[in-house]
Amino acid sequence: MPAPATEMRIALFTHSVNPRGGVVHTVELGEALQRLGHRVTIFLPAAPGEWLYRPACCEIELLPVPAAAHDARAMAATRIAALEQVLPSRRLRQRFDVLHAQDSLSGNALATLQERGLIGPWWRTVHHLDDFEDPQLRLWQQRAVLSARHVLCVSDTWRDRLLQELGLSAWRVFNGVALERFQCGTPRSQALGPHRFAPRGGRRDPVLLMVGGVEERKNTARGVRALAVLRRSRPGARLLIAGGASLLPHVQAHRDHLDALRDTGLRDGPGEAVERLGVIAESDMADLYRHADAVLMPSLEEGFGLVALEALACATPVVVSHRPPFTEHLHGPGVHWCDPLDLHSIAHAADQALAHPMSAPAALCADFSWERSALQHELLYRTLAASLH
Repeated sequence: MPAPATEMRIALFTHSVNPRGGVVHTVELGEALQRLGHRVTIFLPAAPGEWLYRPACCEIELLPVPAAAHDARAMAATRIAALEQVLPSRRLRQRFDVLHAQDSLSGNALATLQERGLIGPWWRTVHHLDDFEDPQLRLWQQRAVLSARHVLCVSDTWRDRLLQELGLSAWRVFNGVALERFQCGTPRSQALGPHRFAPRGGRRDPVLLMVGGVEERKNTARGVRALAVLRRSRPGARLLIAGGASLLPHVQAHRDHLDALRDTGLRDGPGEAVERLGVIAESDMADLYRHADAVLMPSLEEGFGLVALEALACATPVVVSHRPPFTEHLHGPGVHWCDPLDLHSIAHAADQALAHPMSAPAALCADFSWERSALQHELLYRTLAASLH
């Protein structure tokens, strides 16, 4: 039986169960589409013992894959092969009206299924593309874009790059922010007991926060070096680094991080000037943002920069690179710009962010709701549906 005209059966695919930007986008979008009255299933590859980083109100189907290998090419090869093997049993053609991949691993699997005649055309969202040195990784990444019937991007920056580099026209969508979870509200109930991320206030030493772990494109090492510059005027300033649940090893970034610590004389550990917190539970992220005095995001490359929106929703100032895609949508109080290649520029912007705390969530966050993003996707699905057959 075909689905009613008012309801679509939508399958969303993403690359991990961990709280990475593309995964967060997939889960939030899926829930927002479900609230609009559609039937949404999110497919996620999961190694033994893994589960989605938070509960979701739409259906979740875990796809068994091996544990991620340390070598990026081996990881991609084994996961693509595992997805190609397990997805045919999920009867995608019969169950869904829309198949929409958010990453290269599931994109390659869907491309193979389409070549075998097991599914029809499918959608792809490009959040960003990596600059892989390995030619096979580049080929997989490109195939997962060019094989899709319709391609979406979360920024004009990446839409323009796809046109220039691949000759591909893409539709612009956007990320959102869950204001009900991240906006600054009442303090945590005393009934919950003490929490390691206490709200800021009454603390003398400022705390900066970077989210995303130690990665090249996150510019983590320069963030550490900029902290050393900032501490000349703010000696007690600390840097917390949250996240890091990436499928890629980021070996060079970790080497650069250690070099930055050695060159600056800063220590990394609990209570030290730099502290890596690891992956933070989703339920604790708003508290962590509010614990920080400023969020540092001097990224060399981003798809959208969802962390900056989440921080601003928590009334926490952000330091961001003065380059796209940040310049496309960030503006106003609470946003402090830096040259991500200049340590003194990063440190100066951080000092300005600390000197100008926010009293309320940034007004611009109201323009980025997941409901608005879901409505935009719904319109594209319906408008372009005829060309998918």
